[in-house]
This record gives sequence, structure tokens and C-alpha cells, in this order.
Amino acid sequence: LEADVKAVLTLAFTALAATAFAQWTNVPPSPGPRTPDGRPDLSAPAPRFPDGTPDLSGVWNPPTGYVRNIARDLKGEVPFQPWAKALYDERAAGLHWKKEPDANCLPQGVPKMLVAPAPWRIVQTPRIVFFVHEAFNLWWQAFTDGRQFAAHADVTPTWHGYSTARWDGDTLAIETRGFNGEIWLDQLGKPSTERLHVTMRLRRRDFGHMDIQIAIDDPGAYTAPWNVAIEVTLQPDTELMEFICLENERDTRSR
Repeated sequence: LEADVKAVLTLAFTALAATAFAQWTNVPPSPGPRTPDGRPDLSAPAPRFPDGTPDLSGVWNPPTGYVRNIARDLKGEVPFQPWAKALYDERAAGLHWKKEPDANCLPQGVPKMLVAPAPWRIVQTPRIVFFVHEAFNLWWQAFTDGRQFAAHADVTPTWHGYSTARWDGDTLAIETRGFNGEIWLDQLGKPSTERLHVTMRLRRRDFGHMDIQIAIDDPGAYTAPWNVAIEVTLQPDTELMEFICLENERDTRSR
């Protein structure tokens, strides 16, 4: 049953991507370097703003497989706390698939949103970097204006947390906390708590490729921090499509 839900979501994302320009005519090509035959030059140097700041803007596509197991490339074992390992084993066995946020059209949360099987867009401004996701029509933001997360703040817990960002050379370092503890870090069911702290480091290696390092630090569920790394690929001449998960959703309601 769990596999059926994943297949439906994947097929929906694929169908949306295939029809991205069906409603438009006279669509100009996206700006950026081109090869002699007119194709986007994904290996060209990464763009920058006039002040030298790296420009991360664009529609990016995550790699496959990580949404199911975000730790697929982790060397060694995920450092679960005993209760978290027991819960994870039950979820991975498919015992709680109806409780997964995805299956109920709830937000996938950070960092799972970055590896969900649908493209997402970065909109970069001097004060805020916006992440707009085709999956579930969701968005979140990282402030680059110098604000800091208040210690012991009485904040409303959220699915995507609260994010601040700073430039470390050519790498955008994003710190996110203030989560609600309901997030599954991947489809296999790695749990999280309200103590989750996620650090993401984004570096645009060239025009068409960006490396993302993700550090998971949740002392409520894990005995030590652990890290994953992914590469996302630019999707030039691509637009995001509307995806309303609750529209005609029948998977959890029919079983």
C-alpha cells in the first residue's frame, strides 16, 4: 500500500513537469550561457550579481532516491536513539504509512522538501532567499539580513522551521530550527523532534550544478549529528506547475 502512494505521487509530479509549457506560446528562452547549438551550457561558470554575490536563482531538480532514504550515502549507521530506532523500524516496515505527512497532504518539511521528486525554485533577493516548491505548492524562506534566532524563544513550532542564512565565501549557509516534531526526514520514516536543527550549505559549482550539504542535529532523536550531501541540477527553460495534493486525493480515504 505504501508503495502505491509513492508511485501515485511520483507519476503526478512527472505528468506536471511534462506539461509545464502547454498553456503558453511565444515563450522566450531563459537567460544564461548557451552552447553553439543553442542549448543551455550547464558547465559554464556560475553566475554572480554585480556586487560579486553568487546567484543561486533558478529552477532546480533534486536527485532520485533520497526522498525515500535521505541517508542512502551515509557511511556507517544513522545514530538513532533507541526509541527513534524502534519507531523507524516500524515505519520502514510499512506499519504507519497512513500517518506519513505526504500521504495526508501535509508539508514534507525541511530538509525533505529539497529531495522530494519535483523541481523547486530559488528566488534570491538581498534580504531573503525564497524556496518555492512544485511539490504540494509549498514555500519557505531564509533571511540574509542579519537577524538571529532568539535563544529559548517562545515560537510557534512549524513544519519548515525558521531559517536564517549567511554567506561563507561562495557558500550560502542556512540554519533552520523551530520545528514541530512531526516531520518524517524521509519516506522510510526517520523521525524528528522539536529539537531538530538543520544546517544546509548551498554552493553553485557551475551554471548547471549546485552542491548541498545537509547536517541533521536532533538530540531528541539521535545520539550525534549526521550529514548527507546531494547535487541538484538546473532545469533551464522550465517552469513550476500547480500541484494541489488534496485535489481528488483518495489513497488514505479509500482504505
